[in-house]
Amino acid sequence: MNIHEHQAKALLAQYGVKVPNGYPAFTVDEAVLAAGKLEGDVKVVKAQIHAGGRGKAGGVKVVTSIEAVRSEAQEMLGKTLVTHQTGPAGKQVQRLYIEEGCQIERELYLSMLIDRATSQVSIICSTEGGMDIEAVAAETPEKILALSIKPSTAIKPHHIRRVIKALGLTGAAAKQATPFLNGLYTAFCSNDASLLEINPLVVNADGDLIALDAKMGFDDNALFRQKEILALRDLSEEDPAEVKASEYDLNYIKLDGNIGCMVNGAGLAMATMDIIQLEGGSPANFLDVGGSATAERVTEAFKIILSDSNVEGILVNIFGGIMRCDVIATGVVEAARALGLEKPLVVRLEGTNVEAGKEILSSSGLAIIPADNLADAASKIVAAVKGN
Repeated sequence: MNIHEHQAKALLAQYGVKVPNGYPAFTVDEAVLAAGKLEGDVKVVKAQIHAGGRGKAGGVKVVTSIEAVRSEAQEMLGKTLVTHQTGPAGKQVQRLYIEEGCQIERELYLSMLIDRATSQVSIICSTEGGMDIEAVAAETPEKILALSIKPSTAIKPHHIRRVIKALGLTGAAAKQATPFLNGLYTAFCSNDASLLEINPLVVNADGDLIALDAKMGFDDNALFRQKEILALRDLSEEDPAEVKASEYDLNYIKLDGNIGCMVNGAGLAMATMDIIQLEGGSPANFLDVGGSATAERVTEAFKIILSDSNVEGILVNIFGGIMRCDVIATGVVEAARALGLEKPLVVRLEGTNVEAGKEILSSSGLAIIPADNLADAASKIVAAVKGN
């Protein structure tokens, strides 16, 4: 789960991380009121969307008057920003962050993330702040430092010294680096974050270390114990179908193809999508119904798949271990009848109660195409969609 910049900064500030003063605004009047509370002539109007590249898309404006804040707020609110992370459809701006200006002396990069290969927290830093870190990694990798922190030891002074040296921090900024990094690490671990990115991390004219931007993402599987973080969720930033799927504990991700997939198990789902592609088709989604799906959840899964207008056929691929094939078959039949399904439907069942499941399908009177194995299923759904 991701949160907005203003939410991430408010969270980091609780751990002693220095951030510029600012206020969120949902209307033009709120933006003007927020600007009036801030000191100094320079204000920054920032669009709040869950995507990077806002500045290049016109989503960050530096202004020097209250009237300019009003004008920019009127321009931004309701606008669709298209960045390299939003895709061509873009994201509509529904909230702003009005922030005090900052006299920047240096722009740096700092992030923390979970390294799944080592099960450790990785700190990545670079002197090339304000840039796309992927571009820095590709063009000048020597300017990036990556180091790992063992959860059993947490962040230590030697880690901090390496970051200070890599970023070339001196004076006040170097002294502030210890509480700054300790605060970041505590915020990251205490809230089950999976990503914390500050780009840019700046040294201002007074030599202070400030998080000028902040991006945070959290482990969805840990949200049950992070109620305060979960309360920050902005459903308007998420795909409506994915939100609906989460209500039924379904793992759904929309893709660009035309063959809907319903599978139990993430690994099997990935294999199913690969074989569809191998057979010349294109998967429309990743959908894992899990190991304890009910007939109701299967019906909802069908509804979610069919909510995508690009779907021209559906492949159901179930390996019944914990999940029973007869339960899936009942759900498939009920869903097909309830939705009046007219698109090609191929079902491959294997495992627990597989014969009972096949009997339910064959006696349903519906035009369900059975498959003997995964390759057979992929071949049949691709052929059915192409009209062969």
